[in-house]
Amino acid sequence: MLKIYNLVEMIYFEKTKEQEQEQREVAVESSRLHEIILYNDDVNNFDHVISTLIEVCEHTPEQAEQCSLIVHYKGKCSVKRGSYDELEPKCIRLHAAGLSAEIV
Repeated sequence: MLKIYNLVEMIYFEKTKEQEQEQREVAVESSRLHEIILYNDDVNNFDHVISTLIEVCEHTPEQAEQCSLIVHYKGKCSVKRGSYDELEPKCIRLHAAGLSAEIV
């Protein structure tokens, strides 16, 4: 009976270790830094992009202007870094303002 109990205990221990590993992987993934990439378009003007970056991404006017110029000339720019949970509502607000952006 002792061997069966030890076997059950070992199986339970292995499952617990697997569950802990999965929880750690989820925690690492959710804490990993992501970034919002803003893409150039032919619709929005500089003033709109700048004011949106100031409002949504909490940029200074200088940061927002620099990002808008990079987007204009390079086609894209990383405008904000953080956890996915932090960036998702900001990206949604950028979309609502008519800007093209994604979280990577």
